Amino acid sequence: MEMSEQFDDFMAVYTPEVRDIARNVRLLILSAMPAAIEQVDPPSKIIGYGFDRTYAGLVCAIAPFTAHVNLMFSQGVELPDPAGLLEGTGKRARHVKLKAPADVDNPALRLLLETAVAWAKH
Repeated sequence: MEMSEQFDDFMAVYTPEVRDIARNVRLLILSAMPAAIEQVDPPSKIIGYGFDRTYAGLVCAIAPFTAHVNLMFSQGVELPDPAGLLEGTGKRARHVKLKAPADVDNPALRLLLETAVAWAKH
């Protein structure tokens, strides 16, 4: 099965609004990480993106919820976040809560993602 089909199948149980947000953030991730490996992980309820198939290689993930989508950053505590987008209290990961498709168009979000990608390549 093609990856976009796996994505669509995974997202099928969510509302059209959540699917729209997830699709938009997926396009943003793939534009910032053209070489990303996309992994749909139904038990974890995430779609992960990285440069290899290990947890250590994970850069970010899409986590859909009932009324929003979290864009998770595996090394979020280390990322500079001048716009204050990151939320969470984990030891490493942080997330940005996206409540509308237009939230994905925030230039600060793209900068955060591009920084995460650049850091992951080192």
